[in-house]
Amino acid sequence: MTDTTHSTASRRQLLTMAAVGGAGLFAAQPAHATSPRSAGAKAGPDKPFRLTVLGTTDLHGHVYNWDYFGNKEYDDRSGNDIGVAKAATLVKAVREERGAASCLTLDAGDTIQGTPLAYYYAKIEPITEGAEHPMATAMNALGYDAAALGNHEYNYGMDVLRAFEDQCDHPLLSANSVDWDTGEPVFPPYVLKRVKIPNDKTVTVGILGLVTPGVAIWDAANVEGKVRFPGIVEQAKVMVPRMKAGGADVVVVSCHSGATPSSSYGDALPYPENASQQLAEEVADIDAILVGHAHVEIPQRFVTNKVTGKDVLLSEPLYWGMRVSVMDLDLVKVRGRWSVASAGATVLNANTVPEDAQVAALVRPAHEKVLAYVNSVIGTCTQAMSAATSRYEDTAAMDFINLVQAQAVKDALAGTPQEGTPVLSIAAPFNKDAAIPAGEVTVRDVAGLYIYDNTLIGVTLTGAQVKDYLEKSATYFRQVSSAGPFTPDQVTNAVTPTAPNGTPDYNYDIMGGLDADLTYDIDIAAAPGSRITGLAYGGAPVAAGDSFVIAINNYRQSGGGNFPHVKDAPVVYNRQVEIRQLLIDWVSAQGQIDPPSFFSVDWRLTANGTPVVITD
Repeated sequence: MTDTTHSTASRRQLLTMAAVGGAGLFAAQPAHATSPRSAGAKAGPDKPFRLTVLGTTDLHGHVYNWDYFGNKEYDDRSGNDIGVAKAATLVKAVREERGAASCLTLDAGDTIQGTPLAYYYAKIEPITEGAEHPMATAMNALGYDAAALGNHEYNYGMDVLRAFEDQCDHPLLSANSVDWDTGEPVFPPYVLKRVKIPNDKTVTVGILGLVTPGVAIWDAANVEGKVRFPGIVEQAKVMVPRMKAGGADVVVVSCHSGATPSSSYGDALPYPENASQQLAEEVADIDAILVGHAHVEIPQRFVTNKVTGKDVLLSEPLYWGMRVSVMDLDLVKVRGRWSVASAGATVLNANTVPEDAQVAALVRPAHEKVLAYVNSVIGTCTQAMSAATSRYEDTAAMDFINLVQAQAVKDALAGTPQEGTPVLSIAAPFNKDAAIPAGEVTVRDVAGLYIYDNTLIGVTLTGAQVKDYLEKSATYFRQVSSAGPFTPDQVTNAVTPTAPNGTPDYNYDIMGGLDADLTYDIDIAAAPGSRITGLAYGGAPVAAGDSFVIAINNYRQSGGGNFPHVKDAPVVYNRQVEIRQLLIDWVSAQGQIDPPSFFSVDWRLTANGTPVVITD
């Protein structure tokens, strides 16, 4: 008796400590009424029944709280922990607290891409040849009821995705992944789950899966001629009535599409990228939406449906397993049918709990195999490359990134109207500690050059816009009155109105050319906005009307750093390929990095035309 009481108290304490937002569902607070009418409805002799929907999203191949590229435990500035193994502890605790029979566990997509663990089982020891995907192993052990497909599920092609589907014990749902010719869903659009009610029969919960239509652009090479992606709202308007007609008392959507309306691809598609809010507003009879794709934390949000006037519950549990959404739907029986009377949500923090021993043990063999892979030699380097001085002088390390990015974009432009347009590339000095040694090079060595999970995009800019972009980048430098000598800190990380604590290194972009050199000086004695001099491509001055394709990362293209022109520039390449993986793949394919073959000093800092001297 003492042991049982102690474990119950510990479990409740765990959940209370883990809750980081929302309605305080682990305290005695009422849930939000979905509408005045439903809140006042009489349930008759039947007691209300609480259905709990647990949700993860954007796991991106993370099982352990581990940084494969740093070869160490994962850590970030916010103290987050990651991985299915940690999330599993939270899910199991809620099931035990609420009763497993009253809980459903869902995922909102982007599962099989994002870490070396995921990459290894797609490319090195592919699941199409018999290996089991570690994400299938982990998710099966936890017992998911359903998962929506995310856009990154398509990154490795349909064969890998179908193999993953076969390995999962739960259905992969995607109502708006449809056959190219027939328009019929190529994955189950929804599933109807029957949940037993104490002293009653069952309540039928319809779970609908939807994915952002951007797959059509980002993974065109894998889906062209095979799968189309109609709009989220449009397809839900077809499917939700079918679910209701099939007996769904409650409708929950697992939607791989952000809540805030926006599209990184502008008007390139007739359907928005992030449409969960519109889904809640425009499609009747949806009770709750598990949101994914945007990598933000939304503990609880209510959106009023324009058709019914009812409030729809939304929750997004950050990403990588950092959070678990807990959506509570309180059901009452009205005229013989169960319906949602009130709802509320919170998110639980994975950094409050240990990893689940069962999940961790099952995936351990795959994890150990991948650790050996990331520490494996994939090539050699003829000369050491360091990023230590990349903030204030041209380096081979940054030129290497620009080479790989620009070549990938150029290759993809073959056969398009942009074929033959000069390709430029930008790279930022993310990691001053990054270095590629002379001699043998490992996966981890290469990955250290690019510590963020950015993907590669190609946009078109004019010569005038290229100059504007470089002027913005040059605001990174402090204004000086002489050529020095200076220490690095005396000229870098300038304080600006938008960067009162100093411009971060990642907001300084270095631009280079592929087939010819892009050369320029940055005169830091001049005022910001008039610092770029001698801008030339292949030795010829860049004219305002010249056309270029710029290889750029998705963070910058989407507005990160507020660089001019790129957010609205025409997108000519976007396959959602991670830049870090591009670098690894390049070294693996080429076998050797030879800095003298691609490095040249193309830009320099000057003061009134005199080269600036910087000494550490």
